[in-house]
Amino acid sequence: MALRSPRRDAVLILLGALCTHLLTVLAPLAPQAIVISHRVQESVILDSALQHGETPADSTTIVEHVPGWTVFRDIYMNNGTLFIVSSSPSSFPETRYMTSTGLAAETTPENIAAREPTQWNMDFLTPAEASERWGASPEERRITTVEGNTFLFNDPPQFLAHYYHFCAELLVGAWAFWNGAAHPNPPPLIHRAIFPHSSASGWRDRPGFNGYFLRASFPSLTVEVDIDWQDRIEATSDTEIDRAWHFPYLLLADRSAAFRGKLCGSTNQRTASESVDGLIARSKLNSDARWWRPVRNAVWRFAGVTGADIATPPGATVQEHLIEEFEETDKITITYISRQGSRRRLIPEDHDILVSELESLVARKNAQVMLTKGSDGVGGKEWVLNVVRAEQLTKDEQVRIASQTNILLGVHGNGLSHLILMPRTRVSAVIEIFFPGGFAHDYEWTARGLGLKHYSIWNDTYFTEDNTPRVKYPDGFQGSSIPVHGPAIANLIEKRIVRDLS
Repeated sequence: MALRSPRRDAVLILLGALCTHLLTVLAPLAPQAIVISHRVQESVILDSALQHGETPADSTTIVEHVPGWTVFRDIYMNNGTLFIVSSSPSSFPETRYMTSTGLAAETTPENIAAREPTQWNMDFLTPAEASERWGASPEERRITTVEGNTFLFNDPPQFLAHYYHFCAELLVGAWAFWNGAAHPNPPPLIHRAIFPHSSASGWRDRPGFNGYFLRASFPSLTVEVDIDWQDRIEATSDTEIDRAWHFPYLLLADRSAAFRGKLCGSTNQRTASESVDGLIARSKLNSDARWWRPVRNAVWRFAGVTGADIATPPGATVQEHLIEEFEETDKITITYISRQGSRRRLIPEDHDILVSELESLVARKNAQVMLTKGSDGVGGKEWVLNVVRAEQLTKDEQVRIASQTNILLGVHGNGLSHLILMPRTRVSAVIEIFFPGGFAHDYEWTARGLGLKHYSIWNDTYFTEDNTPRVKYPDGFQGSSIPVHGPAIANLIEKRIVRDLS
């Protein structure tokens, strides 16, 4: 026994040492097994690897530009002015097509002139001037990189605080342009959005859909508002050290600049049209809006919509040519957005007749389904009618209804903004009811821009892109006595669905 004790002790010591070593090695791994990494995915094509304090004043280049929409590579900000560093300023677009003073828009000559940009909004520096101001050598450079990819929305709260203008115009236009600028590669992730002229509440609409939509589609996005922009301004002004912020990649969106373009200013008054139609013309976007689906699908997922076809988030590396042109829904769903509790609404009797006609249409079609049950095609799909007052539903409920809607119907205006959440099926359409003689491009262009059919209705007459009316706002346009012929609407819907599915 006396001879075994030292051997046993030695074995125990070795075992103890081994256990201690294993615990030391494995201990750092334990927390990592349960911690979710929030590190933003690196972009392959828009990579900002420059480090704080080591940024050279690289010359500014434009990745893509149309009026009101510009993606810059290496642009700088000092004292609130965006600086383009270049030896050839004449090679850049006129600044009035890139930016403005950011003032609220009015139609007076004085206001139009006041929104024209000055050198305080955007200016040029030669590389030598930039080096003289911000340092020439790495040791003395006073340029700090704001890492990642930035969207700078240079719009006033005048339009930001509306669901349509924020989501269906600004975000649609920005995401389209970001996709086109990256073409043929997938769009890189967006790290921040800056609203230099808006407070924290200024970009949020009253129902709260702007915040809901932005957080659902881009959950990791950092938002900066006017006081944050002012922090950046003050950090580069009234100091003994002349310094600048450097944005490796920045998308500048400017509403006033977009209205100086031909498409928006002269044709349809939709800022996103400069982005979408402009890049379709350059073959950098497809015309069926497959580029929009990752954003829309992210909102669907957030609202609880399920399905394997919505598994791709914005920025994922799935090429558009791999996405089916048309989508499918399990049922044929008509959604009528009733505005009967708001200022702009149908004649009460016309509303009642419209609902009755839609109910009769759905009942008749479902009777046909019962006769052909088990067969393929339109005969086998159930028809559904939703008559909804959006204000009575939760946001999640509204999104889920939109995600299944084939035909969206309602009086012209903000109630139709959910068209940006519709699937693009072979029969998808938006039916917009106007006071006879009146018309606006808002939802007509947006529907077509997202690959949906649009019908404008004057009582019992409809118009499509082949005979679009001229913009006009007659007396009664925003009123409470808008007429509509229910049987004509039901007949139009039946023709649209049966013709395209048969």
